Amino acid sequence: MSICVRYTKDAEEAKEVLNDGFMKVFTRLKQYDATKPFKGWLRRIMINTALDNYRHNLKHYHAIDLESAAPTADSYDVLQQINYEYLIGLVQQLSPGYRTVFNMYVIDGYTHEEIAEILGITAGASKSNLFKARANLREMLKRNRVDEYKQYV
Repeated sequence: MSICVRYTKDAEEAKEVLNDGFMKVFTRLKQYDATKPFKGWLRRIMINTALDNYRHNLKHYHAIDLESAAPTADSYDVLQQINYEYLIGLVQQLSPGYRTVFNMYVIDGYTHEEIAEILGITAGASKSNLFKARANLREMLKRNRVDEYKQYV
């Protein structure tokens, strides 16, 4: 489920992807190579199912581009103060293209060339989407920190 949540916009869509993924697992169980770890095989199926869902719904997504979100250096290490669910919630707020590239590169360890091949984009577009995703996350973290501060003033 954690893989599906990272690649989707909300819990409902993640559940759909999870169900689709398990259907693939059960229908393709004969293809599993018992000499390799099951967890890796299952993980690959879930990632590919999430990517299939992304490609299928791409025409329905509306990308909101935050070009104005310039990356800024911040000496305050906010990552030490927030939990996993909060971070995943922020990642889910990214546009689908940014979210997918961010997950594939940062969390799942794909290279830009692999991402480009899988998603049918250029490696440069992958790098650009990653840069913009990081900038958007920085802006969201910064904005949330300001909102958090206002509560106590």
